[in-house]
Amino acid sequence: MWVYNSEVLETSVKWFKDSASVEDLERLDDLINSRAAEGWEFVTHSYMANVIATRSAILVTFRKEK
Repeated sequence: MWVYNSEVLETSVKWFKDSASVEDLERLDDLINSRAAEGWEFVTHSYMANVIATRSAILVTFRKEK
């Protein structure tokens, strides 16, 4: 049995043309590595574009055995 944990990581700017800033990628790597150190396994991520706001976000999901 698995326990899942999803987190929203806001990007520093709204992304255009499917590109990301280096800082956003570093923040994503830091989050994944931090959760891995806590025993969470990275499962998936999804980019959540926001056409109205100035920022978008990444939904990141982790799991670990219960």
